Amino acid sequence: MSTSEFELIRSFFASATVQRPDVLLGIGDDCAVLQVPAGRSLAVSMDTLVEDRHFSSEVDPAALGHKALAVNLSDLAAVGADPAWATLSLTLPQPDVAWLGSFMQGFAALADRYGVQLVGGDLTRGPLSITLQLHGLVTPELVLRRSGGQAGDHLLVSGSLGDAALALCATQERPAANPGCAALRERLDRPTPRIALGRLLRGRASAAIDVSDGLLADLNHLCTASGVGARIELAELPLSAEVAARGKQGDWSCPLSGGDDYELLFSVPPARLDALLSDCRDAGEPVQVIGSLAAEPGIELRYPDGRLVKEVPRGFDHFQG
Repeated sequence: MSTSEFELIRSFFASATVQRPDVLLGIGDDCAVLQVPAGRSLAVSMDTLVEDRHFSSEVDPAALGHKALAVNLSDLAAVGADPAWATLSLTLPQPDVAWLGSFMQGFAALADRYGVQLVGGDLTRGPLSITLQLHGLVTPELVLRRSGGQAGDHLLVSGSLGDAALALCATQERPAANPGCAALRERLDRPTPRIALGRLLRGRASAAIDVSDGLLADLNHLCTASGVGARIELAELPLSAEVAARGKQGDWSCPLSGGDDYELLFSVPPARLDALLSDCRDAGEPVQVIGSLAAEPGIELRYPDGRLVKEVPRGFDHFQG
């Protein structure tokens, strides 16, 4: 097989994903031309993954393809958008067709699940990095925002917290000694974007954000945007058995500041809580009340033993640590 840039594009990208009727021009032209439906707005997210910064050279390329799309889908879920189109820029040290095939297999499987069409991008030579821009559609008046939370609103989170962070710790420590390591690693490498939950929250959540940099850091973003504080009940955090075991030993770092969870954190007015919890149960969307928003600024943690501690949020930062 030829390994020229354009042959790679034709072989691996041009027909990799579902074909949407709102794509007027896709891969193969100078620009993609897309039809935004009347009455809807465009939601746009972009993330870059860099080798040795966000992933190691040993990571399964299929899992990497999944994650590159999943982290952007999580951003769309946080604003209640429906996924639509993606552009992908890959910088590769060499045209490795086996790696590309596996990467696109993981990418396309997730894209097909959520109706995302790959409509363009760029392919070039250099250190391995992946930049994905994802476009979604949302009705303007139903957009979820970080602002809008009010004192007294309940705080909820989806899924479980800390698994991805613990997967890194387990790998660096003694992976063979941890029977849950494979399941934790799956949470790190193949996060589940909460698109269906984002749709359920439209018109019901007062504020929302995806948890990518750690619960405390992202909660701080939501509180700052909403002009409120928060209290978190650590005993109510949804945790896997492995993460909970560390909490019992006094180590809460993975669920509070570990990052890479890609769950949704959101606030709900008391009058809407019961109906939302019922609908989430019916839809199979796991959510848990973990605290509430408060009028006083700052984040307060209540530990299982009753201690109250004011927390200084610190999550992942590309330019620190």
